[in-house]
Amino acid sequence: MGRLGLYHNPGCSKSRGALEILHEHGAEFDVIEYLKQPLGRETLTRIAELLPGPPEELIRKDRNFEKLGLDPNGYKTLEAVIELLLEHPELMQRPLLVADDRALICRPSEKVLELL
Repeated sequence: MGRLGLYHNPGCSKSRGALEILHEHGAEFDVIEYLKQPLGRETLTRIAELLPGPPEELIRKDRNFEKLGLDPNGYKTLEAVIELLLEHPELMQRPLLVADDRALICRPSEKVLELL
């Protein structure tokens, strides 16, 4: 397996928990603070395609989503999800762990163990 990538938001307790678990297990991984280094279309598409579920699972439908007045039914396709996350990266699910050919939304944080 190649090096893991953790798409991380330090303000998120689940993301901090995943980071801690990876450190505890001595995993080699890169931390990508996607709010500081916004992801491009190619990276977002690759991540969405590696997730086991539908692309819409990549979107956090939280208070920010509601504040923007967005309709969850409008974000079912890969293209709609990517467009939304390009404009609003804060709506991406986190933490997100990516290996060579798999990606997991690690909620709860312990899900990171599935890729170790």
